[in-house]
Amino acid sequence: MLVIEVVAAILKQDDKVLIAERNRGQFDGMFEFPGGKIEKNETQEEALKREMLEEFEIEIKVSKFLMKVEHTYSDFKLIMNCYECYIVSGEIQLHDHHSIRWITLEQNDINWVPADIKVIEELRRQNENIISNNK
Repeated sequence: MLVIEVVAAILKQDDKVLIAERNRGQFDGMFEFPGGKIEKNETQEEALKREMLEEFEIEIKVSKFLMKVEHTYSDFKLIMNCYECYIVSGEIQLHDHHSIRWITLEQNDINWVPADIKVIEELRRQNENIISNNK
């Protein structure tokens, strides 16, 4: 089975995260955390920075590794390395997506690409732990 390794940016701003609506392929119209494939001789962080510049014309700061997701689709296995990131410069321009949305972690009206469901669930779990620890 084909294995594809990618990186994904969990772009944070205030209490929201950025998601992007895919505009092609079998997941057209579904939402994902943006990112892409890692090129040869490229680190995961370099790939994230390149992808955000290519897809959105923004420069980002990679803050920390969040999680690795492995998800098997019918025709390939995806390995997705997710990093929390912040925009440091640029205005978002869409090149590879129909639209973007800044969402709160509580929003449940999102049609997610299947692998990304694990990411939003982990973000929600971490957020609940922070809230309960602050009580």
